[in-house]
Amino acid sequence: MTFQRARTEEQREIRRRAILDAASAMLDEMPVAAVTLNELSRRVGLAKPNVLRYFESREAVLLELLNRYLQEWLTDLAGELAAGVDENLPMAERAAAVAEILSRSISRRVVMCDLFGAQVSVLEHNVSVEVVTRYKRASLERLTTMTALIEKYLPELGGDATLFSLQTMVMAGALSAYSTPPPSLLAAYEAAPDLAPLHLSMKDHLRQALTAILLGVLPRG
Repeated sequence: MTFQRARTEEQREIRRRAILDAASAMLDEMPVAAVTLNELSRRVGLAKPNVLRYFESREAVLLELLNRYLQEWLTDLAGELAAGVDENLPMAERAAAVAEILSRSISRRVVMCDLFGAQVSVLEHNVSVEVVTRYKRASLERLTTMTALIEKYLPELGGDATLFSLQTMVMAGALSAYSTPPPSLLAAYEAAPDLAPLHLSMKDHLRQALTAILLGVLPRG
């Protein structure tokens, strides 16, 4: 793909989308750490300085992608919760259903979890105050949306719904590193079954953790 110089806002937006789409395709093939501006520039058909006209750094591209993934996920999550949680069930059963749906929904989005796991240690570095502030404001909007979804099905959480939503994503980001080990570690797990407790399954362990949090926080009786 090659581009002529963008002269209108519509053309500039087309370039931005093309850069994001190319980065998204790269993340389907490689880990976050392997995504480089040089390769991104080659794939999108723009010189590296031209890519930097639209995004100030590799990290700025990936932060924007993470926000896109979170938006798409929350849209899907709303439908999944509506289809899978009966609001008339007792609190404990609703909590179990919410934990199951969250863990299943999140575990299917491996790239989103990898990006979230890299957010603090990688993605929020090498970006300007303006970029990181814009991303954090978008993150607050995503958090507000998720909190409202959780409160709808577990109103008993009250003010703890925001903290629970944030904890859910932090755990998902942390578990992503453990649930997708490199080939050498996979071989080690296969050769040494006693190491199995260290090989964490994203869906199962996230569901267990979320269920434990909810049953520990929600009121009894």
